[in-house]
Amino acid sequence: MVIRLKTILLGLAFGAVATAVFAFDPERTRIYPVCAFHQLTGLWCPGCGTTRALHQLLHGNLAAAFRFNALSMCLLPVAGYLFVRGDASTLKPTWIWVLLVVIVAFGVLRNIPAYPFTLLAP
Repeated sequence: MVIRLKTILLGLAFGAVATAVFAFDPERTRIYPVCAFHQLTGLWCPGCGTTRALHQLLHGNLAAAFRFNALSMCLLPVAGYLFVRGDASTLKPTWIWVLLVVIVAFGVLRNIPAYPFTLLAP
């Protein structure tokens, strides 16, 4: 009973956030928090552009979503699978380290001011 209630509440919270991201364009409204890393350094963090990417994805613009943040769009199905599966105990530490390396590498590569790395910036 408790697990079912938690699942329902989590689903409602996800739905509310998805509705807000769908309704309010992050490029036109300032209701979303800004990236503190980008504000302080001027560099793009690995997560920069994710809200704009999700907004585009919810509107069916897959190509635009990938232009804003390709990594988050690639990791979204993985996160969905792990959430639906619900068993984090089988997630091996090796995969967590691989994910960390990929995220850091993406953050470094998207800040290199040369083609083709400039395509990774939001």
